[in-house]
Amino acid sequence: MTSTLAALNEWVDQVSAHTRASQVHWCDGSDAEYRRLVEQMLASGDLLSLNPDTHPDCYLHRSDPNDVARVEHLTFVCTARKEDAGPNNHWMDPAEAHALMNGLFAGCMEGRTLYVVPYCMGPIDSPLSRCGVEITDSAYVAVNMRLMTRMGQAALERIERDGHFVKGLHSTGDLDPDRRYIMHFPEELSIQSFGSGYGGNALLGKKCHALRIASFQARSEGWLAEHMLIVGIENPEGEVRYIAAAFPSACGKTNLAMLIPPEAYREQGWKVWTVGDDICWLHPGEDGRLYAINPEAGFFGVAPGTGDKTNPNALAMLDREAIFTNVATTEDNQPWWEGLDDRTPATDWRGRDFDPRNGPAAHPNSRFTVSIKRCPSYSDQAENAAGVPIDAIIFGGRRATLAPLVMEARDWKHGVLVGGAMASETTAAAIGQVGVVRRDPMAMKPFCGYHFGDYWAHWLSIGNKLTRPPKIFQVNWFRRDAEGRFIWPGFGDNLRVLEWVLARCRDQVGARETAVGLLPEAGDINLDGLAQVPDLDSLLAVDEAGWREEMAAIDGFLKDFEPRVPALMKAELERVRAALG
Repeated sequence: MTSTLAALNEWVDQVSAHTRASQVHWCDGSDAEYRRLVEQMLASGDLLSLNPDTHPDCYLHRSDPNDVARVEHLTFVCTARKEDAGPNNHWMDPAEAHALMNGLFAGCMEGRTLYVVPYCMGPIDSPLSRCGVEITDSAYVAVNMRLMTRMGQAALERIERDGHFVKGLHSTGDLDPDRRYIMHFPEELSIQSFGSGYGGNALLGKKCHALRIASFQARSEGWLAEHMLIVGIENPEGEVRYIAAAFPSACGKTNLAMLIPPEAYREQGWKVWTVGDDICWLHPGEDGRLYAINPEAGFFGVAPGTGDKTNPNALAMLDREAIFTNVATTEDNQPWWEGLDDRTPATDWRGRDFDPRNGPAAHPNSRFTVSIKRCPSYSDQAENAAGVPIDAIIFGGRRATLAPLVMEARDWKHGVLVGGAMASETTAAAIGQVGVVRRDPMAMKPFCGYHFGDYWAHWLSIGNKLTRPPKIFQVNWFRRDAEGRFIWPGFGDNLRVLEWVLARCRDQVGARETAVGLLPEAGDINLDGLAQVPDLDSLLAVDEAGWREEMAAIDGFLKDFEPRVPALMKAELERVRAALG
């Protein structure tokens, strides 16, 4: 099999010759191909079957112990000018990077199969989608890309119609951490990844294409590629309104994407629909609104902490047709991880007899890969070629104090400042020192493919194109009381806050003006059905002295990105500081 697109055939031939691949397989994305690849990996030991009675068509992959997470310190953005990559990225000169990678790829697929993986990020027939081809020597990557993207023959046919695609070249190499690099060439729309089989480094359609390269594409084409979930909220009248939301890690992003309404809301007819849990491409529409697609077709989720209390919808989709990576197993060969239940696993993520002295049974970054269509709250609007209209954009972080439960930005300009200043405080579990504020603008710190100053300017320019822009909000589910306890119940009860957000988007409820933004009146958050009423006065308090310190810290943070910080953003910062007095 080859393609009708000469440029694609030439590239495959060139890579095959350079890597000395023993054979070339063009992936068609069929069920039969998936089964063949799985059988092949079961025979080689790359996959292990899980309990067929409890988890039919589910498999476990154990990666090399030194290859279990993204390697941000070895992830480079290779632009012709260093300043275009920005201080938010590691940079390497493109010529130097190509020379390094050419040396690593030379002969690396000898004795291996080269898989050509055509894929489409977004619905196949959507003008908002963008396509790519990943060349890889990993069958594990090929089967995961089938679950994560629209992969195979239909994607290849679209690529042939479009005549262009993002080039992704990957090899597991010898898994030597000293010979492991992930290179992005945004000006060439290409990616090269060597030395890792881990998903975030090897599934090139995900963070590499859908965020780092796509953010660069989006700036030149007039749209936004964002690290955001997309969720639809259906009210008792049957209207569905859509929200896009960005959260740094450990802030409840996946839980919000698959939220189950509180019982009192379910009884009234409220429903929540999952369009996407991780990545969102936002395009201005002809009607002046912003429309979103989820470029992915599956979940590559973190397993630990996923349980019946935290995310029952996620748990419900993991009993069939899923691939697990680096989880533990029980005596009867079911997948297990911390936070799942109180059983004791038999085998840890390395395949050893479980011993607590060796650390967690499942690796803290262990994963599951599953089609989005397995999610009980899946919305068929995920296949809407036009995208879904976004009413609200939400930025969230983890702050024990200062940030209120919910705050509305005054306008798009203020919203860009709110998103650009996004921050979370470190926890004891993650880092030795508690409460250190780490800024993660728009939750894009590891994923923006160019200079943050230019990125914020692009956000402002998108706002200028919209006559009906989404309102922008900030939320904080993690505020604590004097004893260190969370004040807000979180999880499904976060819908109570989203109800106010959507009411604001339709001008159905008022707000209290403060120097830092618009806040709800305590009585405007619906608390019906809550066993314990939270202290909303504390959750919605504005500590002006604390906010003056915050604005000074934000000012210092923005200085790191000079001279490219937009004047409008600096003016907005000064406006807030003046209002605080």
